[in-house]
Amino acid sequence: MTTDRKIAVMLFILALVYLILSYQLPEFPYAIMDSDVLPKGLGYLLLVLAIILFVESKTETEGQRKKRQLSKADRNMLLMVLVLVLLYVILLDTLGFVIVSILFLIGTTRLLGYTNWRVNILVSVLFTLGLYYAFNYLIKIYLPQGILPF
Repeated sequence: MTTDRKIAVMLFILALVYLILSYQLPEFPYAIMDSDVLPKGLGYLLLVLAIILFVESKTETEGQRKKRQLSKADRNMLLMVLVLVLLYVILLDTLGFVIVSILFLIGTTRLLGYTNWRVNILVSVLFTLGLYYAFNYLIKIYLPQGILPF
């Protein structure tokens, strides 16, 4: 079995578990869109993409296999992004979506090499506030507010 097919099988299993868990989310009768719409949509999307990856994978040549090898710097970068994601998840309820998302976006883009602080901060703040407004006030899916009063 090729590496792509192994990854496809793992993603398929992950999508199934994710879908099972998303069907267990509680329903909110007064929301326009229930809180489980996005997780279910993402779960089905991952399921379809895993099937496509499995079907389209071909046998690898030795050159392609060597090309997949990550350098130590790339592995460290992935590890640092993983740490930032874990911190995001841990701090989301305590500090709230707005603060944690802004800090996450600024930290991640800086870590990945974008050095213009003004643009980085501006995009992080505007994107996060736009997303927060869209979820909380347009589709009535409430994101964790944390320590902020809104």
